[in-house]
Amino acid sequence: MPLPLHLLAMAVFAMGTSEFMLAGLVPDIASDFGVTVAATGTLTSAFAFGMAVGAPLMAALARTWPGRRSLLGFVLVFLAAHVVGAATTSFTVLYATRVVAALAKAGFLAVALTTAAALVPPHKKGRALAVLLSGTTVATIAGVPAGSALGTLLGWRATFWAIAVLCLPAAVGILMGLPARAPMEHLTGGGALRSELAELRRPRLVLVMALGALVNAATFAGFTFLAPVVTDVARLGELWVPVALMLFGAGSFAGVTLAGRLSDRRPGLVIALGGPLLLAGWPALALLADRPVVLLVLVFTQGALSFALGGTLITRVLYEAAGAPTMAGSYATAALNIGAAAGPLFAAATLTTGARALGPLWASGLLVLLASLVAYAWRGVVTAQPTGAERPVGGRRVGGGQ
Repeated sequence: MPLPLHLLAMAVFAMGTSEFMLAGLVPDIASDFGVTVAATGTLTSAFAFGMAVGAPLMAALARTWPGRRSLLGFVLVFLAAHVVGAATTSFTVLYATRVVAALAKAGFLAVALTTAAALVPPHKKGRALAVLLSGTTVATIAGVPAGSALGTLLGWRATFWAIAVLCLPAAVGILMGLPARAPMEHLTGGGALRSELAELRRPRLVLVMALGALVNAATFAGFTFLAPVVTDVARLGELWVPVALMLFGAGSFAGVTLAGRLSDRRPGLVIALGGPLLLAGWPALALLADRPVVLLVLVFTQGALSFALGGTLITRVLYEAAGAPTMAGSYATAALNIGAAAGPLFAAATLTTGARALGPLWASGLLVLLASLVAYAWRGVVTAQPTGAERPVGGRRVGGGQ
């Protein structure tokens, strides 16, 4: 894989650490601002909502800008949002900084996904996506647990400052490692924005986007409120929260690596095997969460299954959106983050039920069940192996069909 792809992954690492880190900081932020845990959990939804809305908006605005300049600008805005977030004493301002940071990450990821696809041959989209998303999975392995531990030792604001510092080498890497004109600027299929947006009328594209959103909603529903499960249900100490987050991240890295190798050639295999296992895993985690060893094992496996399945579905989005070469990355980003916004909101509502801290895990199971029913009904579309008709040549889809 080309070096610029790994430099983009480094920036995704910093941004992914920020996106996921609240899973270990929710109790401390709630205590500091005097708000409920459920209200603090909506900061994750605010970030995801900003990304879902911002991905197509930022991609549309940046599609004619120089690629390197766009990517660098988004990283610097992301850095500034974390400086303000670390210094504020207002929960409203903190909420606003999460939205701004989300818009910056949305723009970055939308451009980066399209750039990544342009850096490799068309039939290696899945592997390129896996390298890019490895920044997120490494963030869950190393960045998020480290951020959680730092927050436990020095307070949640220290974690925000650390994210701002992490953005600096990412910015330097983009400035020095990417050519002045990124590969996406040479795509021949850009065409009018209206024609690229018209791709969203294709039922196949909408279907895989919806499935990706549902699976990611399940992932974020359980992951966002994992800390209370570790401390209140399993009765482990606070320092076990980073351990659980690290295990989830290690699983996600394994899952996205597997998806990168199979999603181009055998998407049906990943979905057929991973879907039922993921569906069974969330209820099992809810029922066995009071057993620490079992809890930690299941956290790893759910991370692996969630990212293997989610990564495969998002790769399918890139294939199905081949007729929108400059906007395809934003469609994949929007699908991921519609789910990431909805999942924690759905999960937060379950905290006041009899299930209490386990409610989000049951919510994740219900979301995967819904995704499974939809996928089964349209299994021919979801599990189809990419063909020449779906692979872009010079940025345009060859052939047609819906």
